[in-house]
Amino acid sequence: MAEDPYTTLGVPRAASDEDIRRAYRKLAKELHPDLNPANGSATEERFKKVSSAYRILGDPEKRRAFDRGEIDAHGEPRRAHFRNQYTRGARAEAGVGAGDFGFADVFSEFFNGARTAGGARGGGFAVRGGDVRYTLEVDFVEAVQGSVKRVSLPGGDALDLNVPAGVTDDQVLRLRGKGAHGMGGGEPGDALVEIRVRAHSQFKREGDDILLEVPITIDEAVLGAKVEVPTVSGRVQLTVPKGTSSGRVFRLKGKGVHPAGKVGQGDQLVTVRIVLPETIDDSLAYFLSEWRQKNKYDPGRK
Repeated sequence: MAEDPYTTLGVPRAASDEDIRRAYRKLAKELHPDLNPANGSATEERFKKVSSAYRILGDPEKRRAFDRGEIDAHGEPRRAHFRNQYTRGARAEAGVGAGDFGFADVFSEFFNGARTAGGARGGGFAVRGGDVRYTLEVDFVEAVQGSVKRVSLPGGDALDLNVPAGVTDDQVLRLRGKGAHGMGGGEPGDALVEIRVRAHSQFKREGDDILLEVPITIDEAVLGAKVEVPTVSGRVQLTVPKGTSSGRVFRLKGKGVHPAGKVGQGDQLVTVRIVLPETIDDSLAYFLSEWRQKNKYDPGRK
């Protein structure tokens, strides 16, 4: 009796398709006879079982049929009702050995198109190098405006990485050919640089807009004023009209993020907050008490 394909691949029945692919790639790397010629016939036999299990679980339709009990671990129908549907494909696949299905599948799945030089097992082959990952931290303003960062790659090489304007936190930049070296003359892999944007003390990002909160005094709110506010490209004057309430939002057009290659630019949204002095002097207190007695203003509190 053939071993349960889930057991062969070492995955639970609830495993996702990606979990199954990942398990298969890992085992295929360890067991494929062309990559591990010294491991002997026992390893080759196990590789055949792994390949057979993946032929079932790697095909969503066959996996569902197996889970329903319609086909067995060989891919053969369990009941005559299903025989015509599966027999032809299952028997055709059953004749494929480690030198055919296994080799082509392994190299297309996880070597991204590695090629055989001799065609048969034992011939030379070239394998694309693996991708390497690492993280690069950039300042908030550098992420908005773009920058050039000197990056040290695995292996000691260094290069100037162009961080495009508008790059986002967790975005991955791909450096072609800067990964691990290939085998047998294969091309190198890529370097995948994951961006981490440092938080800013004043600015926050929301899509392509930049958010900023600015404190104003009570007299600026009542009488109006010109208030200087920062933007990522420098300081500008914001006009605060008379009678501005705390929480009012002003829009500075075009002062937001302009991602590289994208038409249009975000804005900067400035929220004003009225901040009272720590000490209320007698003159301010007297004025407001007189004003309150003469004016029955209701801001709408419930």
